[in-house]
Amino acid sequence: MNAFITLSKKEISQMTREYKIIWLPIVFILLGLTQPIMMYYLPVILQSVGGVEGIIIDPTMAKPEGGEVLASTLNSQFDQLGIIILVVATMSIIQGEKANGMMAFILTRPVSISSYLNSKIIIHYILAVISIVLGYTMSYGYSAYLFTTVPLTQALWALVFYCVWLLFIITFVAMMSTFFNSPAFIALISIVVLLICRFIAGLHPFIDVVNPASNSLYATNILMTGEMGNWYGINIVVTLLLVLLMIMTMQSFIAKKKF
Repeated sequence: MNAFITLSKKEISQMTREYKIIWLPIVFILLGLTQPIMMYYLPVILQSVGGVEGIIIDPTMAKPEGGEVLASTLNSQFDQLGIIILVVATMSIIQGEKANGMMAFILTRPVSISSYLNSKIIIHYILAVISIVLGYTMSYGYSAYLFTTVPLTQALWALVFYCVWLLFIITFVAMMSTFFNSPAFIALISIVVLLICRFIAGLHPFIDVVNPASNSLYATNILMTGEMGNWYGINIVVTLLLVLLMIMTMQSFIAKKKF
């Protein structure tokens, strides 16, 4: 436990030196603000420029509900540009220390591989959750102000499901950072795989059970319908098992490589 705490402090210090604890939350706050403001002012913008050819703006058309706006924040902002930003922020958490020899230095001390990996994944996950919560909170507030209020319980359950998907994202990028030595390749393969997972969510019930990105889909469904399916919890269990499997795979890989 002492080794884990020491390594966690090192990670926090590293993120502070890189200003990651500042710019990552700011980016997600801006992403959270973008969707409700854009959806609110888009009809006004189109009318002010004379509309777009082929598009007719119906002035009697009802505004979207707050739940729809908040769901589109998860879909259009966090699950696209947000994933890319998270990958870029975490792609070198292990690769960087392999390259500069810090991993070898740390693991020659009385430090277990599990403490080393868990400190990195947990600290970066906490920072990602804080960033997502700040952006989500801003989007929730502006959605309530500009459109309609989403029930707080409904919004919180959606956030819980999204944070499970977020845990998979951080762990998957960490695993790619363990396996490969090129930051560009780590970013490319991580972004492609994670976006594919998100795009195939909802195609088939069996895929949804084993696809971690379905947690994000469930989050948007909760926001838009207010209902939570009985099978939603199964996907959380499967996602957590996949996270555990990835951590065990990383431990085995590092142990065999003897960094």
